[in-house]
Amino acid sequence: MPAKIYYDKDADLALLKDKTIAILGYGSQGHGHAQNLRDSGCNVIVAELPDTPNYEQAVKDGFKPVSAEEATKQGDIITILLPDELQAEVFHSRIRENLSPGNVLVCSHGFNVHFGQFDMPKGVSVVLVAPKGPGHLVRKEFVDGGGVPCLIALGEGAGDDARSLGLAYAKGIGGTRAGVIETTFAEETETDLFGEQVVLCGGLTALIKAGSETLFEAGYQPEMAYFECMHEVKLIVDLMYQGGMNYMRYSISNTAEYGDYTRGPRIVTEETKAEMKRILGEVQDGSFAREWILENKAGAPSFKALRRMEREHGVEEIGRKLRRLMSWIDAKEV
Repeated sequence: MPAKIYYDKDADLALLKDKTIAILGYGSQGHGHAQNLRDSGCNVIVAELPDTPNYEQAVKDGFKPVSAEEATKQGDIITILLPDELQAEVFHSRIRENLSPGNVLVCSHGFNVHFGQFDMPKGVSVVLVAPKGPGHLVRKEFVDGGGVPCLIALGEGAGDDARSLGLAYAKGIGGTRAGVIETTFAEETETDLFGEQVVLCGGLTALIKAGSETLFEAGYQPEMAYFECMHEVKLIVDLMYQGGMNYMRYSISNTAEYGDYTRGPRIVTEETKAEMKRILGEVQDGSFAREWILENKAGAPSFKALRRMEREHGVEEIGRKLRRLMSWIDAKEV
């Protein structure tokens, strides 16, 4: 059954006319939502911590940031755009007691709702409005007259009124210009985590490291390993982004295409797919969520140790040197 997709004609911005929208967090998504909604004629207030870069940016962008408590009290629609690992603590300490019946809580990712980290008061609906792109792209596309596709989902007990407000919100940030796909909190959360872990982040970085290490160990120059296993990933991904795998294969050499068909399945094997299914099971049954929540409650020691170790990988070391030679790259250092 094809997904239901909503467009501009399906959303009514007038539903937001007399509403105050509180954006909690002026980071990547927050700055895009807040500015787009304001430009759409909505009354927007922003919550940020004083003396932080995000607070200063909000002031530069013409907002007068307030506390999360004050923003929640003033808001009819409260959008929580904080990092996943911070949301539950902030929700229970600063947001929940300041919510009122009739309020709508908007999330851009379903992690905390789906895994039961929010104890919602009666009379408050929860709606997912999730742009499928980072906040700077949400802002850029809106300014250019376009929009980034979004997902929409309703929390338990939310009805058609909440959906209509969610679609109006999505229109306010430009999502209905591109299309808003209806989903569920479970589907958005589980597919998002699975994609990050197995393909987009975990799978890709593990593949790059393993390929680089294989060339290092075989005695090839680290510069060659970097170019073949890291640098050129962008070239291939850009082609797939434009036209899928078929367009990528059309654009590369026949030699590369033949190697794709015949050697790729030897790398991602049935054993790999079986492990993917196990990882999906850990996402679905909440094992990963519990692990991540407990890790943060303990101060994230394993996470911080892994981060330090990964920054010292050989492909990262040589990459830092080579990127300085490429004037066309806006090279970044963490």
